[in-house]
Amino acid sequence: MSDFQELIRSFPKTREYVRDFFVYGFKTRNEFKEKSPRTYDNERRRLESWLAPYIQKDYVSGGANISLAIDSNLLDTNPLFQVWKTKSFTDNDIVLHFLLLDLLQDGHARTVEEIADGLLSEYEVLFDVQTVRRKCNTYEKEGLLAREKIGKKAVFSLDTSLALWLQSHENMLDALSFYQMAGIFGIVGNVLSGQLDHQNHTFRVKHSFFVHTLEDEILYALLDAMRQKQAVRLETKSTRNETINTACCIPLQIFISTRSGRRFLCGYVAKSRRFTCFRLDGIRQVSVTKWPGSPGAEAEHDGKAGYDDRAGHDSKTEYDDLLARLMRNRKYLWGVSFQGPEKRHLDTLSMTVQIEEPGELYIVDRLKREGRGGSVTKMAPGIYLYETEVFDCNEMLPWIRTFTGRILSLKCSAKSVERRFHQDLQAMYRMYLTDGEENT
Repeated sequence: MSDFQELIRSFPKTREYVRDFFVYGFKTRNEFKEKSPRTYDNERRRLESWLAPYIQKDYVSGGANISLAIDSNLLDTNPLFQVWKTKSFTDNDIVLHFLLLDLLQDGHARTVEEIADGLLSEYEVLFDVQTVRRKCNTYEKEGLLAREKIGKKAVFSLDTSLALWLQSHENMLDALSFYQMAGIFGIVGNVLSGQLDHQNHTFRVKHSFFVHTLEDEILYALLDAMRQKQAVRLETKSTRNETINTACCIPLQIFISTRSGRRFLCGYVAKSRRFTCFRLDGIRQVSVTKWPGSPGAEAEHDGKAGYDDRAGHDSKTEYDDLLARLMRNRKYLWGVSFQGPEKRHLDTLSMTVQIEEPGELYIVDRLKREGRGGSVTKMAPGIYLYETEVFDCNEMLPWIRTFTGRILSLKCSAKSVERRFHQDLQAMYRMYLTDGEENT
């Protein structure tokens, strides 16, 4: 039996466990059906090691429920950043890391061969030249080393430009403190602050969505593909039935909910010829794939490339055209759904509300402010008509329910939305109706 290791090799697996504990939580050991008990125990022990102050246990008949209790407005940083700092390594990796950086502290640029010789002469440690070359190339990509060409030789030196710049701009320390609390890629600000021995004593965020830092690796891959205007293949896991699916799309924008902090990728799926949104917390892996309509792409899209398979097509121009189409369609988007229950292009909805004037004119202001482009018309004293066109009126129902008690009529081209609204009202009526009221 192998010994338990606190450090991890595969972040996606740990991301799922942290999400299970943090978001869903309240699960006993026996309720993790997909993993073995030993795997569950190892992941639980890792979480307890990384996040000990925030672990909460509730004992029930089936065992202990494990969850994370984090109050964001009391913390100076995101405790889940610790999960990013636990990657496993071999003995040679860690030895080469420190010796390489120590050797280059003098500021002299060296070739790979000179670095390998220096490691042997200075520290009496022998490393293969190819191992040193791979490490130098990796660190050059990560910004730890600078690379330049002198003649036909490539030389490496320690890249201290960022550290020197930060040290010469002390006002940037507060900016780093603020950035690490901002949510998106906050781990960058956290790591830089740690390297400069700076702690955040200034900023607190009342409503912060700490758990979404777990998706930053996926978000970075998507943003990189969007920057290069490339198509991607997504491996997704359903949050409802745990099924694994794949989808190819053109990534266009990232949508973020101001209410829950949940993030979505909005992309164009050429196979269905539609814009579609994918929850980032349901995406397990992102890989670049061929652009629809390019040679060889038809097999990936079942022969439905979505574009003319013409020679020499310009994917950059097509990307810009898709983005322009998305921007035109966004005014008809209520949430993140581009297709209603009855699969027509647009659904229309009209809602008539009654208010007491002038004391409840704030209701009219709400309709105009929160109606996302819908029109508000005064039909009679105290009677107002709200009308709109959106892709999916189902997404409007939570907002519509906030006007319960003032709604005189609700009409929608998607009749299933009307039925659901009235069924919800009936269910609420039965829930709150007392026996005494029912008998009267």
